[in-house]
Amino acid sequence: MERTSVLVVGGGLVGLSAAVFLAHQGVDVVLAERRPTTSLHPKARGLNIRTMELYRQVGLEDAIRGTDSARTLAANNGFAVLESLSGKELAPFRQEYMSGGAEVSPTGWCLCDQDEVEPLLAKRAVELGADIRFGTEVLDVVEDESGAVATLSTGQIRADCLIVADGAHSRLRERWGITSSGPGTLSRTISVYFKADLREALGDRRFILAYVNNAEVRAALAPVDNAHRWLLHVPYFPDKGQSPEQFDERRCAELVRAAAGIPDLDVEIVQVLEWEAAGRVADTYRHGRAFLAGDAAHVMPPSGAFGSNTGIQDVHNLAWRLALVTKGADPKLLDGYEAERRPVGVHTMQQAVARSKDRPRVGREEEANAAATIVPDHLVQLGYTYPDGDFREPDGQPGGRVPHVWIGDNVSTVDATEFQLVSTKQWPEIEGVKRVKADPGFAESVLIRPDGFVAWTSAGSSHDPADALRKILNGG
Repeated sequence: MERTSVLVVGGGLVGLSAAVFLAHQGVDVVLAERRPTTSLHPKARGLNIRTMELYRQVGLEDAIRGTDSARTLAANNGFAVLESLSGKELAPFRQEYMSGGAEVSPTGWCLCDQDEVEPLLAKRAVELGADIRFGTEVLDVVEDESGAVATLSTGQIRADCLIVADGAHSRLRERWGITSSGPGTLSRTISVYFKADLREALGDRRFILAYVNNAEVRAALAPVDNAHRWLLHVPYFPDKGQSPEQFDERRCAELVRAAAGIPDLDVEIVQVLEWEAAGRVADTYRHGRAFLAGDAAHVMPPSGAFGSNTGIQDVHNLAWRLALVTKGADPKLLDGYEAERRPVGVHTMQQAVARSKDRPRVGREEEANAAATIVPDHLVQLGYTYPDGDFREPDGQPGGRVPHVWIGDNVSTVDATEFQLVSTKQWPEIEGVKRVKADPGFAESVLIRPDGFVAWTSAGSSHDPADALRKILNGG
């Protein structure tokens, strides 16, 4: 029987990212994805600051920023509210959630289509030694005292641990009876990926999304390349007798023309997908040796582009733990994954739900007053902390994100992929900790975890960093 350290179930953005992060740390990993290839639909399109930091660590930032969509959409920002693309503006341009954060990171937000990012992730994972298997379905998983045996559509494989990233309708999560909490279904949407020349109607405007509202259609229009490729998100309402089957190619083309405000527009429908906007978080992220991540662990509305980003950050938190456990650290270190990431999932889901209620209403007339509960995007992305941390700002205290400080040529404190001791003091060599030169403005000694969070500081501590590191590796 085949063996691997980690089996990743699911090959979307989250699963592929998990394979990259694990392989980058030398972990033997196999990924199984039932689809024959990567996504053909742009789908999730915004990679936030934190996600770009993680991709920067594994050598992917430049490749992602070099994709066609990232270069084309680099200047796009904010939300428009229009009668149609060629019609009048119905409300002022909005971008209040999008600003901030640039000064606290060595990188920045990137608008890039999922169908371009996934192949880059798959390629990088293979370069780093991961075994990526498309067209391979995980049919069953049985655990025993020494690991888990997964039955694939191609055979069986034994793994020490699993990362389950098989989406919002995760079969394994459902099979294990893991329940979820949250507001549940909020809306249902048809996503139409189409081609049409809308350059003249768009003009020099560069928005992320335009909410369109006229007598024929209420929808959200998103540019894929600011020219010929677009997405139209149209809500439908089962309680009004509407269903996905009503959105055939002819109907979708009519809706596109209405959203564009061009009755004779030449339209090519590329793909039509149905999806549900919902707010749910799994009540546990763990089942024995299996760990839920991404949409299998939490689903949230697309408002804020938090969904995939939160999942990518989930598996980064899990990858460094798994890497250390495979090298001999106490398995209790894995307990920290749910303890740290589930509260982040709950808070981020709540923020996404609040934003969805504060957007211009598409297809419903009720008003929403969610703004009072909304915090700026960069605080949702970067302001979360783990136990003992303070969310308000990265102040270098245990449990919080390490402040961004340049510690070398284009090297930041948040670039850590292993434990680092950043200090202005002299400390003896500590096995497993990289020695770097600290910026003079960094006033104290800080032990940074492989995910860029502070594990220990010298201020107010009677212990040395070696003790702190031993405690972490022993699952304390």
